[in-house]
Amino acid sequence: MRIDVTEGQVQVNKQVLGMKERGQVPDKDPWPVAPEVRKMGVKGPSFKPQMEGVKRTLRVTNPLARECLGELMGTFVLLMFGCSASAQVKTSRETKGQYLSANMAFSVGVMSAMYLCKGVSGAHLNPAVTLSFCSLGRVPWVKLLPYTLCQVLGAYLASGLVFLVYYDAIMDFSGRNLTVYGANETASIFATYPAAHLSLSSSILDQVVATAMLMLCILPLDDQKNSPAPDALIPPIVAVVVLGIGMSMSSNCGGAINPARDLGPRLLTLTAGWGTEVL
Repeated sequence: MRIDVTEGQVQVNKQVLGMKERGQVPDKDPWPVAPEVRKMGVKGPSFKPQMEGVKRTLRVTNPLARECLGELMGTFVLLMFGCSASAQVKTSRETKGQYLSANMAFSVGVMSAMYLCKGVSGAHLNPAVTLSFCSLGRVPWVKLLPYTLCQVLGAYLASGLVFLVYYDAIMDFSGRNLTVYGANETASIFATYPAAHLSLSSSILDQVVATAMLMLCILPLDDQKNSPAPDALIPPIVAVVVLGIGMSMSSNCGGAINPARDLGPRLLTLTAGWGTEVL
């Protein structure tokens, strides 16, 4: 291995070694370097102090800001998995995945997102969950709005990235005509839409029941008066619950069960060329 060391560096390090011998420098090496360089008797400055300074500068110290950032990142991860799977299934005309693939991808996204931010924000990832926790007194009401905004923003950003990743495939599938309805529609990659035969009242009932089932299944997981699940196993359990709801209650309205999961991508399609028809 070749190591380039200038003559000036050698002289400086000789001076430092001489100072150590006279007891003028602490024995602890202030400039840790690679072992190969140390064997040559050469020492040099470390970037560790500079990196520590950068870390201190970028560190988020406000608790609410940290929690909101956690919700944003968690929802981002959730939608990256889910919308990417939907795009792959749709644009490949189900040759590279099927309806079950998208459901499983959303479930993996839920689990990954919960492991990512559960220790920071509680990994709500869903305004309905945040609202329920606020109603039960588990979360202060003051956090409802910032959590919700960050969840919607995370979903929007993830949808935008999925759109860029699958842009060519979407354009090829749709014939460069972004539509909400029809054989080559692509809006359903991002947001959920009711079936053509469904009435407004049935759509509302569908979402109320599916979201209630979600909350009914996840609220007892940490209930100490019941039979709580081990903390480390809660993410995969919630993921299985989401998978079950997606496989059993999504044919009517797409199984959104999450206002942020639907509103964020819907706003993306509104701004990316699908037009106001998405609303």
